[in-house]
Amino acid sequence: MPKAILVYIATVDVMNRIIGRFAMYLIFVLIAVLLWSSASKVVMTPSMWTLETAQFVMVAYFVLGGPYSIQLGSNVRMDLFYGSWSLKTKAWFDAFTVFFLLFYLGVLLYGGLTSMAYSLGYFGSEPFSFLFDLAWTFLTQGPSAASESLGFLERSSTSWRPVLWPIKAILCLGIFLMILQSSAEFFRDISRIRGVNI
Repeated sequence: MPKAILVYIATVDVMNRIIGRFAMYLIFVLIAVLLWSSASKVVMTPSMWTLETAQFVMVAYFVLGGPYSIQLGSNVRMDLFYGSWSLKTKAWFDAFTVFFLLFYLGVLLYGGLTSMAYSLGYFGSEPFSFLFDLAWTFLTQGPSAASESLGFLERSSTSWRPVLWPIKAILCLGIFLMILQSSAEFFRDISRIRGVNI
């Protein structure tokens, strides 16, 4: 395998391992939020932020931990024949089916980025141009200049009414990390087909 691909695989693995290990501990944040929700209902007036906060933490836990789960091989598989195959046969099968996963993730990322642009107040027909311009403005001119190009921020329809762009950004980040990990797994499968284990 070319050295650039080996560096890519190692970099993606390290990055997703660090983020995945961080995401593992979000379960304790989720437990704390749900515990507070239960206690506040018994002792005082129920908190209106707990349900949506729990949902947001669960989304972050799921999408940021997904690439690490793929890296560890602990994702759920329907194992009717797969378990009895040789490593090389598994690698051939995985190298073929990863394209279906990448297509699905690409569609998810497209929808996620479009939805994030909407949540930042962009209602036009070119959300990617808007997001690129927003990121470029943020990097070159700072947060205050970037905030001027935002429109009406999308909020949840509940009584708490949090803005939705942060969780949509986390969702897009998680999908992007999943695409990186899936492509790294593809290269790893190609190396297994060639008889080299990475």
